[in-house]
Amino acid sequence: MRIQVSSLTRLVRYSFSILPMANREKNKKTLLELVKLPENSCCADCGAADPDWASCTLGIFVCLNCSGTHRNLPTVSRIKSIRLDFWDDELVQFMKANGNRPAKNFYEKFVPVFYYQPHTDDCEVLREQWIRAKYERMEFTEKNTERPFTAGVYEGMLWKKGKDNGQFLERKFVLSVCDFTLKYYKEDESKGPKATISVKDLNATFQPEKIGHAHGLQITYCVDDHTRNLFVYNKNGQEIVNWFNAIRAIRHIYLKTAFPTASDRDLIPWTTRNYLKEGYMEKTGPLQREPFKKRWFILDSLDRKLLYFKTQLDAIELGVVFIGSENHGYSVRECVPKGTRGNKWKCGVIVETPDRQFVFMCEQERDQREWVEVLKTVISKPMMPQDYTTEANIRRRR
Repeated sequence: MRIQVSSLTRLVRYSFSILPMANREKNKKTLLELVKLPENSCCADCGAADPDWASCTLGIFVCLNCSGTHRNLPTVSRIKSIRLDFWDDELVQFMKANGNRPAKNFYEKFVPVFYYQPHTDDCEVLREQWIRAKYERMEFTEKNTERPFTAGVYEGMLWKKGKDNGQFLERKFVLSVCDFTLKYYKEDESKGPKATISVKDLNATFQPEKIGHAHGLQITYCVDDHTRNLFVYNKNGQEIVNWFNAIRAIRHIYLKTAFPTASDRDLIPWTTRNYLKEGYMEKTGPLQREPFKKRWFILDSLDRKLLYFKTQLDAIELGVVFIGSENHGYSVRECVPKGTRGNKWKCGVIVETPDRQFVFMCEQERDQREWVEVLKTVISKPMMPQDYTTEANIRRRR
């Protein structure tokens, strides 16, 4: 009798140990099937492919990077691994009933057309504030025409890098729709703005590594056909993202005024844009007998400009190369130049234009391949009407 009771006890214990394991595998299989559905196969927040994590309180699938921000919102989002964590039946049913598409329809219902929605390779502050705006502040669940960055004027304090000493000093910035300008002031505002910048050629791009601050923003504009940079940051992540979207908002209004027949789909890429590639190369002069000098290059693919500066934090460009199309006599190729001097790097890139040949040297073959690839991307695109004006203006500067 004692043996029979012992055997029954072991059988019951075994049965209870098998059931949770069976549920675990069944629920894991269900989750893996859910995440393969087209609407769930990319991160709900940044679009990264094959998300491995999920918010079991929001009912969405997210990538590893975005899951980190969700963990910082414990009252809003509870994150679990769809492969490693235990999921009970109730949570799995909740995920089945929800998913990325319904969440997008609810949390992103009234996202302004100009508002930047980050991608997987964007910087952390953009992704973090996008997630907080959606789920913590719920900014887009109702129509809101009084957002701080959509008013006629947006102003505040930003830390700006000085042109001479390189120190960051706090300055007041004012963005105004009425005259399409961005102004900034020194300590004494009564003396007027230190600079008045037209929105016409304004661009903003996050550059945390270059600026040395997680919220670093590079503002670029044109003065007399020359490109200038402002490097700024704000200690508050929400505020610097508000500034970024305020610039996008005013740029969108300006572009709709300048091109009234263009659709939002056509205009949005021009509100702000990241540069196709940046980095150091060595450059020689037009005769190719001048010593090579190290310069920081930026390829702006929309404006078809290859800008170069002395350093990556220079305020004013040293020069610019227009990158036209193949049909207009432009080409690029790898090379090993002969007869040059002073170059420390050996991986050459030659850009042919109708006027002259440009020779650049890269430090490594990988850089060489990347520069040739991105330059070919620009050269392969047909030129737009405004590109001919840009080309003519650059030629007049020489």
